[in-house]
Amino acid sequence: MKMLLPPCFLVIFSMLIVTINCYKGFTVSGRDIIDPNGKVFMMRGINHGHAWFKDDIESAIASIAATGANIIRIVLANGKKWAKDEPESVRKMISLCESHKLIVMFDVHDATGSDNLQDLKDAIAYWKELKDIIVGKEDQVIINIANEWYGSWDSSGWAEGNKYAVQELRNFGFEHLIVVDAAGYGQYPQSIFEKGNEVFQADRLARTVLSIHMYEYAGGDSANIKSNIDKSLQMSFPVILGEFGDRLPQEKPTDVSTILSYAQEKKMGWIAWSWYGNSGTDVALDMTNGPSGGYTLTAFGDQVVNQANGIRQTSVKPIN
Repeated sequence: MKMLLPPCFLVIFSMLIVTINCYKGFTVSGRDIIDPNGKVFMMRGINHGHAWFKDDIESAIASIAATGANIIRIVLANGKKWAKDEPESVRKMISLCESHKLIVMFDVHDATGSDNLQDLKDAIAYWKELKDIIVGKEDQVIINIANEWYGSWDSSGWAEGNKYAVQELRNFGFEHLIVVDAAGYGQYPQSIFEKGNEVFQADRLARTVLSIHMYEYAGGDSANIKSNIDKSLQMSFPVILGEFGDRLPQEKPTDVSTILSYAQEKKMGWIAWSWYGNSGTDVALDMTNGPSGGYTLTAFGDQVVNQANGIRQTSVKPIN
């Protein structure tokens, strides 16, 4: 007689007990992110400002994949500040990323810099609209709830809002890896060091990652970068660098070389900002001059993609 076993079970052979882990999404083990194959996943990726360049998505995904990146962070809009990305367009993006073997992290960008809880609730409502699109894609899609929600350099209000957000998504049935940006437009790592554990503990599935955005404040010089990364490694949950980028000479500088080298030394994941389309004094953040296969890498783009500790040397894609 054939014995039917449940999907996840213990197999006992003599004195050997084997636990079969059937969960197919990303999980967390201590400070590590674990991919669906049970391997440590160290993000090496690129941000793309899709919300502002909606017609370029196919070429942008293809060209970012060609760098060897293992993840793309895609900017979505829920319609509160920029034109809304409808669910079917998100479905298309997921399919494109799958075909190019890129994990995709989506962020809702409209709440950037806001301390208003309603803006965070609007981002959560948008995720709920996407539920039918992304549930079942836990091995492909990572949820960055709201880009840089909470602009103030304060830990308490940031933590309370994000604890609510994590619990709301879990209660609605999302089992994906969740990413929460630090306070202060992502540049106040102290919020993570002071209150990050509260946010992590709010997740009953323990699949939350905290994210620092390293520019002139969080990443302005070598000592500051190393201090922030070292403190991150003292946490009991994963911390990534969800954004970092260069600055024009007249602006406060960002030490990109140290970010790349020290993150590699300490095995910290990162996603560079951004492929193209920055304006004004942020133009130095562009990695290319456009989305297509004929693009030219900027000096910053070449540093992130081709130079020591860049994507081509350090990116490892999950095995599909």
